[in-house]
Amino acid sequence: MADSSHGHTPAAWTGVIIAFIGFCVAGAFMVMSNVAGFWVGMALLALSAIVGGVMSAMGMGKPKRAELQLKSAGAAQPAGSGA
Repeated sequence: MADSSHGHTPAAWTGVIIAFIGFCVAGAFMVMSNVAGFWVGMALLALSAIVGGVMSAMGMGKPKRAELQLKSAGAAQPAGSGA
């Protein structure tokens, strides 16, 4: 069951933290009627998706299904069986 959960990776945490900061910045500047600050917050939101995707591609995200299947198939064979 623990393997089915998602979001517990450095890539996910970093993306969410940057997105949260972006929402806070955009919200604060929206209340202050500052258009430029609002768009800086929106740019942070876009940056969060890019950073999370790059970190995931670098191997800091959840492994793909095929990688998990290969690992589990390798673990199922006893060591030294030669198969």
